[in-house]
Amino acid sequence: MFNKFINQIKEQGDLNEAEIAYLKEHAKIVICKRHEEIISAGKMVKDIYFVIDGCVRMFYNVDGNHKTAFFYNSGDFIWTGRDANSPIQKNYETIEDTVLVKINKQIVYDLMESSANLESIIRYYKERELIAYQHLIAHFITLSPEERFLHLVENNKALVQRVPQQYIASYLGVSAETLSRIKRRVYEKEKEAMLMSTF
Repeated sequence: MFNKFINQIKEQGDLNEAEIAYLKEHAKIVICKRHEEIISAGKMVKDIYFVIDGCVRMFYNVDGNHKTAFFYNSGDFIWTGRDANSPIQKNYETIEDTVLVKINKQIVYDLMESSANLESIIRYYKERELIAYQHLIAHFITLSPEERFLHLVENNKALVQRVPQQYIASYLGVSAETLSRIKRRVYEKEKEAMLMSTF
């Protein structure tokens, strides 16, 4: 599994043998079951995670309701901020059987200071996540719930099929009932369009 992790991150930049050996020495493979909480709000987090296989959702607990904010899939790093001494406000939970790499934050940052290769790779992943957050915010401001759903289906259909619908609804900012109505409208429009195309 460690080799799969290295192969995935090397798609974004090179690593030499010494850098790989350093990461291997300090990395831990974590195998999680479905619905296993890996990071809890209120805790200090000293590690960085990388999703080798599976899916993790990030959510907030708002008055007892879980508000899904983001999904991490195979090939994604999970960052919780550089400060390991301040409690986080987010929760991270697997939504299917998941394999993770866990590495201490300080170990990664120390290697980044001496390795231009790893610094470049980490910068790529951080920029990719920042862009994803920016798109998410822009979609909430500019798109209707139905448009957000259609955009998600168009760009990540596999996620929509894999993830329980209550999580998708929360991610889109709607109730499960509203999501059901949206899906029904989309299906009816698609069916009507197919009928029209036959004439």
